[in-house]
Amino acid sequence: MTVKDVVEALNLKVYSGTAGLNKEVTGGYTSDLLSDVMGNAPAGAIWITLQTHVNVMAVATLKDISAVILVKGLEPEANTVVQSNNEEIPILGTNLQAFEISGMLYNLIHSK
Repeated sequence: MTVKDVVEALNLKVYSGTAGLNKEVTGGYTSDLLSDVMGNAPAGAIWITLQTHVNVMAVATLKDISAVILVKGLEPEANTVVQSNNEEIPILGTNLQAFEISGMLYNLIHSK
């Protein structure tokens, strides 16, 4: 499954990083604590968070994250968008809470 497949299935908004929409998705990880993501998120995961600052992209790059989903209608900061485009890691968005979109992503990944 690709990031683009997830975007379409979960009706997500694409903010940036469109060059990475064909990346493979191997799982998901939900956390707002950057050190937790650095220590535990698997490569290829979609990271679900409410963090919008540029440090998100540094962690996503370090961990080889396939995409980032921002929750609760939050939008990425301008410098985060620039870094997303540079790293080709999509930033996606939803109005849903982290709990809701996490369950939906889990069900989508495990239904294949």
